[in-house]
Amino acid sequence: MTNTRTGTHSGPELRMPASVAAALTCPVCADHLEQAPRGLSCASGHSFNIAREGYAGLLTGATPPGTGDSKDMVGARLRFQAKGHYDPIGLALAEQLAAGDVAGFANGGVIVDVGGGTGHYLNQVLDRIPEAVGLTTDVSKFAARKAAKAHPRSGAVTADSWRRLPLADDSAEALLNVFAPRNAAEFHRVLKPEGVLLVVTPAADHLTEPREELGLLHVDPRKDERLAEGLKDHFTLESGRDLRFTMELAHEDVLTVVGMGPSARHVSPEELAERVAKLSEPFRTTASVRLGTYRPLPRST
Repeated sequence: MTNTRTGTHSGPELRMPASVAAALTCPVCADHLEQAPRGLSCASGHSFNIAREGYAGLLTGATPPGTGDSKDMVGARLRFQAKGHYDPIGLALAEQLAAGDVAGFANGGVIVDVGGGTGHYLNQVLDRIPEAVGLTTDVSKFAARKAAKAHPRSGAVTADSWRRLPLADDSAEALLNVFAPRNAAEFHRVLKPEGVLLVVTPAADHLTEPREELGLLHVDPRKDERLAEGLKDHFTLESGRDLRFTMELAHEDVLTVVGMGPSARHVSPEELAERVAKLSEPFRTTASVRLGTYRPLPRST
């Protein structure tokens, strides 16, 4: 694409609040990004496309094969989310932020859902906090297409959570991280010193019933320990909350929710479908997750 900054702009526009767009930075050199006639560009001349759906494509370099959700996977997740099966998680996130001491929301503070997929959880949070605006980052362009249109006060970019996030220092009042990769150093960089990080992880008994019935992997019993180890240099745990609720799932929903985790990677899709077909329908299972609230440690000077 061109770096030209003159002429009539007839291409796609960013679907995000101005304050969110203003926080975007170049994933190559970290300079501020501005909207050019055909996309985003920085002062150094690096340019990035805006997709017709309104998200910014800020991925750089090659990503490993199989990284990010496919079009079919995103479609399945949207169907699952539309049925409200995981809505208690989004409600808990919204309640935690609405009740917490987070400065900045009254002035249009930014909430970023890192690895947020279709923007479903961020959507629920923004509905409860009308002063805030939001951004979803995800490596999947198929997810970003949906997230860009998920809420009138949010936008989306494609970005790799394991690389530098395309956001300015101290640009977010809150970060959400739901069943997604955690880059503690980057979270700490983009989060304001008075901000908050909310992390949702599966508990040991999460989806026990389908995992046992289908012969799938169990949740790593050291997951909490590994989470604490990964965040300890940048964040301190302020509070933790256990959330358990029962879901009644159709077979297609069982396939979707199992496919969201690592267990399904060890069974072929055909074999998994055969096993699921033998389950009762609806199939009752327990969702069990841990919601951790973290505060950033002071930056070293």
